[in-house]
Amino acid sequence: MKPLVVLCVGLLAISCGRDEPVAHRPPADQRHGPASTVGPPGAGPPAPLRLPEQPAPLRSTGQTLYVPVYSHVYWGEKPTPFNLACTLSIRNIDLQGSMTITAVDYYDTAGTLVGHYLDGEVPLAPLETTEYYVTERDVSGGSGANFIVRWRSSEPVNAPVVEAVMIGIYSGQGISFVSPAREIVE
Repeated sequence: MKPLVVLCVGLLAISCGRDEPVAHRPPADQRHGPASTVGPPGAGPPAPLRLPEQPAPLRSTGQTLYVPVYSHVYWGEKPTPFNLACTLSIRNIDLQGSMTITAVDYYDTAGTLVGHYLDGEVPLAPLETTEYYVTERDVSGGSGANFIVRWRSSEPVNAPVVEAVMIGIYSGQGISFVSPAREIVE
């Protein structure tokens, strides 16, 4: 056994002492993507990427928004409810203009009004956010619950970002997802 260890150590020492030239390659020019897309020397850079035109941001003096939320989702072989907590987030993304939230109403799967979340109007200053919370134990909304959110402004402003964030944790497993609002016409 001892001669085998001596042999291995000797081979390791010999291989570490070799002075073999290492093949060097100049670094690739990553500004133009993979080397295969760069033309021959002197051909110049490829044409710039053209992005599609983006529509102008929506400016409005008010909207009615539908926000789908889920007080539970189903899982397993037998449809077993997995309860979820929900945070409704209303974000004024305008840098200068204020808006007023005039209604936050919660409806269940059957479309029946469960409750009003506002006692009065709520002003939102530029970049201000307000939130409304439905607990995990509140299953009154069901899997097809929704919020109707109404807002207005005295002058055109960027439409708010309105989203529902659902989250649930059970036996070390968690689920979370976001549901965006959609504008509806009354």
